[in-house]
Amino acid sequence: QVQLVESGGGLAQPGGSLRLSCAASGMIFRLYIMTWYRQAPGKQRELVAAITSGGSTTYADSVKGRFTISRDNAKNTVYLQMNSLKPEDTAVYYCNAKVTPTTTGYWGQGTQVTVST
Repeated sequence: QVQLVESGGGLAQPGGSLRLSCAASGMIFRLYIMTWYRQAPGKQRELVAAITSGGSTTYADSVKGRFTISRDNAKNTVYLQMNSLKPEDTAVYYCNAKVTPTTTGYWGQGTQVTVST
């Protein structure tokens, strides 16, 4: 079955960096749209960044210029490089895989990112 496993979360200081990884299995990874979402306490889950099977990318306005999404189809892994982190980036970050934009797709278990002094 499809499995998505996120890693790389943790504690970072404001202005710092983290790189999240999402390793996929049980699917033809290169065919999937891969998306990072995040959910902060008391808030709805929101899209952070997405990358299509062809490599096109989309970002939330709040992370443009600071975050970069990429994928390695040989390793069945999608990454989220997060630079210039802000306290408001604190959230649980989830990986999602879907074949088309309108489907629900598959979710990982999430990884906590905390940005604080």
